Amino acid sequence: MPFPKKICAVCEEEFELKPGKPGFANRCPECSVADEADPASSDTKQTTDREQAAARRHAMKDLLYRKDS
Repeated sequence: MPFPKKICAVCEEEFELKPGKPGFANRCPECSVADEADPASSDTKQTTDREQAAARRHAMKDLLYRKDS
């Protein structure tokens, strides 16, 4: 029985989804390995997400609780 063919979400290349493949099911093995090799980029992304969430909360608070005088 052949393995199912998938399209990589990063590089858009076709690959076979095999059991025990490391990484995400929607990424080819090359893109999964490249993502795991650079943990600093995930830390930066996480920090950026926190900053964006804090800015979003601040903006919502300003909109909800400002005084219309």
